[in-house]
Amino acid sequence: MKRLIASAIFFLALLGVWHALVLAKIWSPVLLPDPKLVGGYLLDAAKDGTLLQATLVTMKRLLLGYAIGIVIGLPLGLVTARFKFAEDTIGVLALGLQTLPSVCWVPLALIWFGQTEVAMLFVVIMGTLWSVIIATDNGVRNVPPIYARAARTMGAKPLYTLIRVVFPASLPFIVSGMKQGWAFAWRSLMAAEIYVTILTGFGLGHLLHYGRELNAMDQVIGVMFVIVVIGLLADKILFSPWERFLHRRWGTGKV
Repeated sequence: MKRLIASAIFFLALLGVWHALVLAKIWSPVLLPDPKLVGGYLLDAAKDGTLLQATLVTMKRLLLGYAIGIVIGLPLGLVTARFKFAEDTIGVLALGLQTLPSVCWVPLALIWFGQTEVAMLFVVIMGTLWSVIIATDNGVRNVPPIYARAARTMGAKPLYTLIRVVFPASLPFIVSGMKQGWAFAWRSLMAAEIYVTILTGFGLGHLLHYGRELNAMDQVIGVMFVIVVIGLLADKILFSPWERFLHRRWGTGKV
């Protein structure tokens, strides 16, 4: 409860500073709108359904691309951790491409797939895949070797040992990697939606882009606020509980 109160006071103070800067007229109201204007935009966009529709479109793209990235990345990460050749090829490729900014995939996606949903999906997958591969690889390598040796001593086959012993033991690290992959997927999708305009659905990135084109800073800041809130909710609801549970379960974190 104390932490919640402290957080509330902190964010209220930030709003106060923001409002004070607006009253000081250091910047034009066009560049720095009043918090009330941003709140008004969010309220109006929520009432007419624009915000909800854009959020649903964005989340659909994000979840689909993120799921595909995980399905592809997990087995590739296991293979990379298991075989030296894969480590020297797939591992090096994943390490290199993870450092590539997400927006760099957008021109390639546009050339290959055009202004389509597939282009969006491709960018999200590329933002997720490499982080998951690296996290899975690192997670497997952090598993104490005694686990695998004990399984082999009891007659377990290599594939069984990898899937039923090593993989579960590496889950705390893999979930952390999945959390990082989620963050990269978010950034990738926002870059794609800002630069790829398609008629099959307008997401939060499109609202952000149109707000910039119209010099509607209340819309830009409002959409940024929604993106931040969704990211925080995903962390608090999806990832943090699983991280704490798995770290406690395997004895790799604080009780």
